[in-house]
Amino acid sequence: MATSGARASRLGGLGQWWGVLAGALLIAAWINKAAGPAVVIVLSAAVLLWSFFQAPLSCGASVRGRDDGYRNNASGLLMGCRQFRQHRWQKLKMLIVRRKMRDFCSGLFSDGKATLVTLAAVGSFLSGLAALIPGVVVQ
Repeated sequence: MATSGARASRLGGLGQWWGVLAGALLIAAWINKAAGPAVVIVLSAAVLLWSFFQAPLSCGASVRGRDDGYRNNASGLLMGCRQFRQHRWQKLKMLIVRRKMRDFCSGLFSDGKATLVTLAAVGSFLSGLAALIPGVVVQ
C-alpha cells in the first residue's frame, strides 16, 4: 500500500480539511475570549497557511481552449495541481507577473469553494492583525 493511500485511510480523507477545524477553534477563541492573543494569532496563522497551501480547490491553470482553466484538484489558493509540473507554480507566478494579477484575483472567486477559502484567508489575516492590537482580545 502506498504511503498516500495509507495516510488517506488512516485519517479517513480528512487530512486535507484540518484548516476547517482550526477555523472553528479560531471562532471559538474569539467568542470565549479566554484563549488570549497568542492562541488567536497561532490559529489565524494556521488557517491562513491552510488556505494558501493545502485547501482542496480546483487547479485553474491556463489551458488552451478552456476559459475556466484546468479543473483537476489542487492544493490551496497559491498552488496548482501536482499532475503537471508547470501547473504547480503557475498560480504563484501570477502574483509576481503584473499582467497576470487580474487572472489570479478573478480565480479567487471562481466558484463557491474558492470563495469560501478566500474569505477564510482574509478573515484569518484580519483576525491575526486584530489580535496584535492590545485590548481587542481579553488577556
